[in-house]
Amino acid sequence: MAYDEELADRIRGVLGNRADLTEQKMFGGLAFLIGGNMAIAASGQGGILVRVDPEQSDELVATTSAEPMEMRGRSMAGWLRVDTADVADDGALREWVGRGTAYAASLPPK
Repeated sequence: MAYDEELADRIRGVLGNRADLTEQKMFGGLAFLIGGNMAIAASGQGGILVRVDPEQSDELVATTSAEPMEMRGRSMAGWLRVDTADVADDGALREWVGRGTAYAASLPPK
């Protein structure tokens, strides 16, 4: 499954024209990087992947619709998967994009 182009366009719209923003195909989807650090991606498996502070992962999984991202059968702290239906609303998408970009911007640039 290819990533959702419409969802990627919606993410672009939320991100705007940041000087530190780049796009890169990864994880079978399209990732949006801030200062070289992945913030959010339109996933090739549907929905979005969001990078957050690993210390906040468990709380976000418990209080939102997000699920831990799994890679090769292992859950990865700081990486969350959010279903397409849960970001159908522009406000919800803005919230997740905000979380991802805030964390990515807090990391040293690559």
